[in-house]
Amino acid sequence: MITNMKKNIVVLMGGRSLEREISIKSGQRVSSALRKLGYNVIRLDVDETVVDNLVASRADLAYIALHGKDGEDGIIQEILEVLNIPYTGPRVYPNVVSFDKIFSKQVFLNQQISTPPFYFLNASSFRELGASKLLPYIVKKIGLPIVVKPSAQGSALGIKLVEKEENLPDAIISALGYSKKVILEKYIKGVELAVSIIGKDDPEILPIVEISPKNNFFDFESRTRTGDTEYFIPARIPPKVAEKVKATALKVHNILNCSKLSRVDIILEKDTEIPYVLELNTSPGMTDTSLLPMAAREAGISFEELVDRIVRMSL
Repeated sequence: MITNMKKNIVVLMGGRSLEREISIKSGQRVSSALRKLGYNVIRLDVDETVVDNLVASRADLAYIALHGKDGEDGIIQEILEVLNIPYTGPRVYPNVVSFDKIFSKQVFLNQQISTPPFYFLNASSFRELGASKLLPYIVKKIGLPIVVKPSAQGSALGIKLVEKEENLPDAIISALGYSKKVILEKYIKGVELAVSIIGKDDPEILPIVEISPKNNFFDFESRTRTGDTEYFIPARIPPKVAEKVKATALKVHNILNCSKLSRVDIILEKDTEIPYVLELNTSPGMTDTSLLPMAAREAGISFEELVDRIVRMSL
């Protein structure tokens, strides 16, 4: 039986990110669940008034339903730290590291965690250092296809799968429209998996979600359009492999100090069954099609109970 604690909870949503619309959907769903649970809910669309609004709210807790810029890069967490307002999800450091995929991939490599081979470039390297001449060398080193992605963005925004070398420049220009740095990453053929972890002192690993996009690549459209992707929970992988995937996700969760909550995205290579870590998310989506609620439901945790557990551990 779920009981409420009569706390004032501010749900932070919307914001300036390119993932604004997804954030609003997450925030609205979370707010509805919190009201059903009996909490006092204040919804805030994050803008230049957020500090004044947070002070005025007399919040016992901030529920972060922001995605992308300002929500998963440590900025809103730093504001909440200054105001001494407890909040959901990991603290500042995990957000700063995980939001910059180049930074986090370097951490993975230093900790002997498999991640797809990659190189990164930025806009000024193309303008001032002639980095475009490096592209044939990069293709030779990691091979085609190559996944081109912004270094700091979520929901697969700006990501392209490039199968021909001549298409690389356009994909890079597109990615640089979302972030100042771009990653060129070896495409790993395999099964896409998402591992959600909740809990503070004794984290619980939820059932693994297998992601099977109809176009064979999990891009922004596949993530957000209903019917473009099939999900299998638990994932259709052997039990021993599943344990290896879960252990990898938990290691990433712990190394980045993600107390309370995270979702680790992994590609399981088809031939070797090696789990390659793509990224860690500190504020997973909470919409009808989001992966964390799917996994929780498979574990017998209703959406309201999931929200309540996140709130309680954060308080």
